[in-house]
Amino acid sequence: MQVQVRDNNVDQALRVLKKRLQREGVFREMRLRKYYEKPSEMRNREKQEAVRRTRKAARKQAIREGLIAGPKPRAAR
Repeated sequence: MQVQVRDNNVDQALRVLKKRLQREGVFREMRLRKYYEKPSEMRNREKQEAVRRTRKAARKQAIREGLIAGPKPRAAR
């Protein structure tokens, strides 16, 4: 993964890099690999993640179709 540093602005490049790593799921994977996870625990976690993804997709679809109300907009400060 590459990030270009423009105008010697290393802070901006670091922010971009962190955002890309976050999007790719690198930090999450590092946290998971920190300790050994038993195969049965891994299966259970993956099953729970799949259920969560399915529910989230169903909720978004229901909001799009107007079956349920969407999130309330935040008030401007």
